Amino acid sequence: MYPFPEKLQKKIVERKQTNSLRIVSDFKNKIDFSSNDYLGFSRNKTISKGTLEILKKFSFTNGSTGSRLVSGTHMLHEIVEKKLSEFHNTEAALLFNSGYDANLGLFSSILQKGDTVLYDELIHASIRDGIRLSNAKSYKFKHNSLKGLEKIFSKCEGNIYIAVESIYSMDGDTAPLKEIANFSKKHKCYLIVDEAHSNGVFGTKGKGLVQELNLENDVFARVHTFGKALGCHGAVVLGSQELRDYLINFSRSFIYTTAASIHSIAVVYAAYQELENTDAIEKLKNNIQYFNTKISTNNLHALFIESTSAIHCCILSGNDKVKAVSKKLQTKGFDIKPILTPTVPKGEERLRICLHSYNTLEEIEELIRLLSKFV
Repeated sequence: MYPFPEKLQKKIVERKQTNSLRIVSDFKNKIDFSSNDYLGFSRNKTISKGTLEILKKFSFTNGSTGSRLVSGTHMLHEIVEKKLSEFHNTEAALLFNSGYDANLGLFSSILQKGDTVLYDELIHASIRDGIRLSNAKSYKFKHNSLKGLEKIFSKCEGNIYIAVESIYSMDGDTAPLKEIANFSKKHKCYLIVDEAHSNGVFGTKGKGLVQELNLENDVFARVHTFGKALGCHGAVVLGSQELRDYLINFSRSFIYTTAASIHSIAVVYAAYQELENTDAIEKLKNNIQYFNTKISTNNLHALFIESTSAIHCCILSGNDKVKAVSKKLQTKGFDIKPILTPTVPKGEERLRICLHSYNTLEEIEELIRLLSKFV
């Protein structure tokens, strides 16, 4: 076996010493309070049947056979892009293989030398990586703080972009989108919103927070991912036809990768069809309301970040403490993962609890009872 570099060995040792070493684990036999499958679409039989019906209508191949610009574009890619642009009330849409690819390709290509991007300090790693690959200046502002955004605005030059998530993945809280959109419009900035965790949860038929607030025309680009509430894989960038044309020509994570398979795109199509008819969104909202009521009546609300999304975070400082509580919950049959430093800042380690349409009220009640006991 080829020897592993000593510098890299030391980094692994450091993670072990701080009890922050990440491992891949399987808790599929436990009650799910950790996955992003908010609506249960990953296990939805109607979507499975719909996918097969869609595939019967098109010539099916196991793989797409190349990038979209060579041999990978199939009629179904374009049909789904048209459907998504109509569903999300925008001019055009462009599919990407993942949310990470979408953000990486979007930010790295549109940000030019002499431009400035202002981003929320808790923005997703994929957006940070996209910014890092660009030649633009970048400044972070205090989380969900319009005053923080205003404070650093004086440093800006060139085209100014503002990047936020509608729902933050590690906190579950909601961005003040209306205020940020008004600021962006006033100062002629280009607002980009990552809707990964609001897609399928907020808005009529799960169209997202931007559409719930009627802000479609105030946003330069939206990124919707399919790996959360849609229960499948991939992502789409929504915006103008000009933006779509630009990304096709300059987004490296779109140009230089094999296109998503026809089967993957058929699942996305079927999932969006189900989104228009499902009662799972209402069930999820009822569970969110019930969960918030129970943490309040059990005097746990002070430990939680305020959230009306599917994501609820219980702050338990220290890797050792949060891992210990997580292990106790897993022993009782609940799949809840600890979020450790360095994923979150030191002292803000947490249990990340994800609610789903298929969680029962009894499961939620028992979880809260155990939390009261263990924390």
